Amino acid sequence: MNDNTVVSVFDQTYKSKDLVLARKVISLEIEGLKALSEALGEELISALDILTEITGRVAVTGIGKSGHVARKIAATLASTGTPAFFVHPAEASHGDLGMITKNDALFAISNSGNTPELTDLISYATQLKIPLIAVTSRKKSELGNAANISIILPKNVEACSMGLAPTTSTTMALALGDAIAIALLERKNFTPEKFQTFHPGGKLGQQLLKVRDIMHVGDKIPLINRNALMSEAIIEMTSKRLGCIGVIEENKKLIGVITDGDLRRHMGDSILQSRVDEIMTPDAKTINSDILASEALNRMNSEKITNFFVVKDNIPIGVVHIHDCISVGIV
Repeated sequence: MNDNTVVSVFDQTYKSKDLVLARKVISLEIEGLKALSEALGEELISALDILTEITGRVAVTGIGKSGHVARKIAATLASTGTPAFFVHPAEASHGDLGMITKNDALFAISNSGNTPELTDLISYATQLKIPLIAVTSRKKSELGNAANISIILPKNVEACSMGLAPTTSTTMALALGDAIAIALLERKNFTPEKFQTFHPGGKLGQQLLKVRDIMHVGDKIPLINRNALMSEAIIEMTSKRLGCIGVIEENKKLIGVITDGDLRRHMGDSILQSRVDEIMTPDAKTINSDILASEALNRMNSEKITNFFVVKDNIPIGVVHIHDCISVGIV
């Protein structure tokens, strides 16, 4: 056996151990999540009642790894309709207590429940009668005793080999925060429209854009009366640069559409003198302004067209082009 063979066997042995260990960690955390799910009860409902009824915000706090979890929970709450912010326990003792008002609730995370850095926050909440919700593994602790509601994390095995590094416990706390945020979302009837308001940027914002957000409106809509000549229609199409024009009746209702393809099919010496309704394609494909822009793009692709007229009671109120969808990042 040469040196390369020895190194290869060594590498494979450690890779195998790595996979076994990684799967063990995930299994332990799954067991913790299952235990947490089964343990949830009236305390969770009471916490949700408090967070629903407050008129202020949720101040989420924790130190160390619990602090990182608290930051994520605050961000999730804020983005799903429950105003929230993270307050660092050490900074709170040096003036940031003023961030928390009587209208707020304090949501504190501490696995031991006896984190010294939380003492000033706990005292402040008690003095001002600010509702305090605790997430801890020990009900009989400084935090647990002071809290209005304590949600107790079930006894768990931390996933590190020494049983010390916060792993399973932080995973449970994080999942609990998600559960609370989504339960509040449902209680408050948080709609996709509101979600889009809080997520105007990035992929989430793009996915929630509606046709009304990107369509061309007003004078930018290419329209012409059915009795007009094609010479006028071509000028209108060219000036609006959308590759189409809607044909309307005297009552403003849409009866057809002329596209670049229609022009190519009817190209001849007499096209400029032809009436618009002789060239148009009747029954133009239309769409509602409340449809998601991503759905509009899917329909354009499936129907092999490049635009939709947006109508209300069959009167054009906008037009959306495939390039409009692509330009805002919808693909």
